[in-house]
Amino acid sequence: MSDNTPMFEIENLHVNIEDKEILKGVNLTINKGEIHALMGPNGAGKSTLGYVIAGHPSYEVTEGSIRYFGEDIFEMEPDERAQKGIFLAFQYPTVIPGVSMANFLRMAVTNVRNARAEAEAEATGGEVKKITPRDFRRLMKEKMALLKMDDTFATRYLNEGFSGGEKKRAEILQMALLEPTLAVLDETDSGLDIDALRVVSDGVNALMSPEMGILLITHYQRLLNHIKPQFVHIMMNGKIVQSGGPELALELEKAGYEMLRAQQVAS
Repeated sequence: MSDNTPMFEIENLHVNIEDKEILKGVNLTINKGEIHALMGPNGAGKSTLGYVIAGHPSYEVTEGSIRYFGEDIFEMEPDERAQKGIFLAFQYPTVIPGVSMANFLRMAVTNVRNARAEAEAEATGGEVKKITPRDFRRLMKEKMALLKMDDTFATRYLNEGFSGGEKKRAEILQMALLEPTLAVLDETDSGLDIDALRVVSDGVNALMSPEMGILLITHYQRLLNHIKPQFVHIMMNGKIVQSGGPELALELEKAGYEMLRAQQVAS
């Protein structure tokens, strides 16, 4: 990979589900250290894009490409993409009764980090440094402290009885432990009150680094008051129809989507 190769690049992406075309030629480039916001009305295709990036099997890619550090990811299974450093925080996290947060996270982190350690050792010829149970406990405690989470959180069953804010904080804790290079956050602000939104946003900001790129999928400007993107994209009818800086989200909040719809019809 040359120095000019984007970290993450989508070109002319077309996607169907049950023979209905949802994405109709999406183009998007994200580099390390960048935060991109993807906005648009319901049904625009925003969440579909997130699922396709993560490798959801229900979606059929009919045209285009997605490259991660120059490598086509379409042949990778979802767990392979996670091991490579791609993470999706779900809009509606799944409830799994009987499985504690700690056990779920331990399995996920062990799988992903050990796979990365093996790949790194193979590439460098060095020793495989796998994560131990002690390493995991130390790491989880450290990340929970960073996200200002009570230790008892780890003993609860995964998302069972969680408030909206707790579910989203659990997603951000996963992100903290997996340390992805590309994080896709699908409507992380949905269902959150003002206080929960601030807590979750502070967590994301604490995790952001020059080695990570973030794609924020959202309907509303309010999330962008807390997690500040450098780039804003508007998606309508399966395409990105306008891109700009943070000011684009402010214009959208004032004018709404109707003006954009009229512009699309006129063009």
